[in-house]
Amino acid sequence: MTRRYDRLSASLDIALVSEHASPLAALGGVDAGGQNVHVARLAGALADRGHRVRVYTRRDAPGLPAGVPIRAGVEVRHVPAGPARPLPKDELLPYMPEFGNHLEHEWRTAPPDIVHSHFWMSGLASLHAARALGLRLAHTYHALGTVKRRHQQDADASPPDRVAWETKVGEGCDRIIATCRDEVAELAVMGLRTDGITVVPCGVDPRLFTVDGPTAPRPANRTLLVQVGRLVPRKGAAVSIAALPLLPDAVLLIVGGPPPAEVGQDPEVCRLRALARRSGVADRVVFTGGLPPEQVPALLRAADLVLCPADYEPFGIVPLEAMSCGTPVVATSVGGQRDTVVDPVTGRLVPPRNPAAMAEAVAGLLASPETAATCGRAGRRRVLTHYSWDRVAAATERVYRDVLATTGPPRTA
Repeated sequence: MTRRYDRLSASLDIALVSEHASPLAALGGVDAGGQNVHVARLAGALADRGHRVRVYTRRDAPGLPAGVPIRAGVEVRHVPAGPARPLPKDELLPYMPEFGNHLEHEWRTAPPDIVHSHFWMSGLASLHAARALGLRLAHTYHALGTVKRRHQQDADASPPDRVAWETKVGEGCDRIIATCRDEVAELAVMGLRTDGITVVPCGVDPRLFTVDGPTAPRPANRTLLVQVGRLVPRKGAAVSIAALPLLPDAVLLIVGGPPPAEVGQDPEVCRLRALARRSGVADRVVFTGGLPPEQVPALLRAADLVLCPADYEPFGIVPLEAMSCGTPVVATSVGGQRDTVVDPVTGRLVPPRNPAAMAEAVAGLLASPETAATCGRAGRRRVLTHYSWDRVAAATERVYRDVLATTGPPRTA
């Protein structure tokens, strides 16, 4: 057994691979959202536990340094793979061999104890390097091609062989770390063995997303509904807008998308504004554009309710952020939201793509402020019990050590 497999109690050298989702990216863009937050917070929480973490992401701008320390124990490593400019993640597959070769070259002289890849293309690059060097590999999908194709159908821009590549990663890695029970069921349908899967949820920082603290300005004499996330159709902002005619006293604040100065030119914003005009609620829908993460807690605290109306959601961090702020959530009953939001304890779950059901759930909570406040308190307790990043990092570390404790050579693809 090599030195790596003996290190079952000491601090670990961990490589997190996240090819398109950098911890340094501004949130709210088309390809910048929950995965960026997950990787950044997991890296920090693992460092807090005494580990050294290197996060590998694609260099998407010229002049970026090879390494950027972002806090004690965490460094972002920029991998040269493809042009040094932003590219949609669905166009990155041709550059994954270059990405994997770079990882192999760097790890030959500075091998991590364990590799944890995030998203399927990171899995492909990491699988190449890990198997070439005999390194252990854990993998988190964050989203699955089968689910995306089912919901988006012809609008799915993923490479046609995505599901086959995802299956290859699942068969070749040493452990799959799923983020919710729904994902385990989807992986089983793909033919992957469930005894090689461990569920570890995403997390939230309850010290940042707090009940007490400053709140954003609220509209006078109006109910404030807030939706936060990437501004793409599957996130369901159209459902929230379509529900507004049934909620005549509510203002909807939609947070995400391009920077505030550019929000008026965004095609998705234009589409949603046209829907708001047709629905007669244009004066009650506000688009903020993408905001710095540190401004989000004040918005969530100001909200009467937070809406999470996605068509599908591999996990969904926003419900946790709202719950951590003590704000009730109305979310669609999809993916990870079925694990995090407990109806009727912390909020309400409704069918996807159903504005009437969304409006009914919102109206019911608004009609009973005492019930809404009880849901908010229960949500905060649930976050502290299950979803703080220190708990998520501890569970992830247990998976790493379990993988490292396995005798014999790493699995082969």
